[in-house]
Amino acid sequence: MKNPQFEYHRPASLDDAVNLLAELDDDAKILAGGQSLLPVMALRLGTPPHIIDIGGLDELASVDAGTDGVTIGATVRHRQAETSDEIARHAPLVAAALPHVGHRAIRTRGTVVGSIAHADPAAEMPAVCLASGASMVARSVDGEREIAAADFFEGYLTTALADNEILTHVRFPGWSPTAGAAVVEISRRHGDYALAGVACTIDVQDGAIATAALSFLGISGTPVRVAEAERSLAGKSPDEAAFSAAADIVTSSVDPGSDVHATANYRRHIAGVLTRRGLAEATATIGVPA
Repeated sequence: MKNPQFEYHRPASLDDAVNLLAELDDDAKILAGGQSLLPVMALRLGTPPHIIDIGGLDELASVDAGTDGVTIGATVRHRQAETSDEIARHAPLVAAALPHVGHRAIRTRGTVVGSIAHADPAAEMPAVCLASGASMVARSVDGEREIAAADFFEGYLTTALADNEILTHVRFPGWSPTAGAAVVEISRRHGDYALAGVACTIDVQDGAIATAALSFLGISGTPVRVAEAERSLAGKSPDEAAFSAAADIVTSSVDPGSDVHATANYRRHIAGVLTRRGLAEATATIGVPA
């Protein structure tokens, strides 16, 4: 299906883009890679009369990594991030998620931050943001602000971004050397959106679990953390018994919906299965060089 007609804008700088967005208000949408926005437009789920393309802005194309964390700019492609040694070293949960994102052609064009701004609850990166405690950097003519991941995802394809704001960067906090990460999911075919999945981290100190995060995708209108299951792991040995107990809590806590792809009961069941699998895989990565 062809896209609807729109007026195309290609600002020369971020300042130009911010000013243009303020001028056009809610008549405009931001384009970076286009792998989320253009299908929405083709299906007539959204028909913005103006498109502001920031994909060529080099000032948003950097990955800044160090022991204090990783900051990813709005025009960094999935593939660029997937092959980044710095991201693998300093944000391993991000690195674990990226091979699951679509197909290689999509990852070559689509952007990490664009996927987060799109806020599809079946996508991997929003769940990764929630699990890792990332913060979103939004820019408008009024200045810059940071939004915690826990406050950013408000509903299906809905975020806390104002109409005049551009999501310019996403910041992931520093990574503990005693932590492990994994992203596991079940989909009908490789590259499809997951029927359910989990982004998980586990930090093991002196043989016991210090902290854990379980952030689920594909089971609600936003990514969902199951805090009770996370708390149940604290102080336990990282073994099958602890992982199974957490999985039982997940199974009884999540409230997924049914659709043409899977029933609620199936999603609830695989959420528990993936909890055990993800925690085991995350534990196995602790101390393994990136």
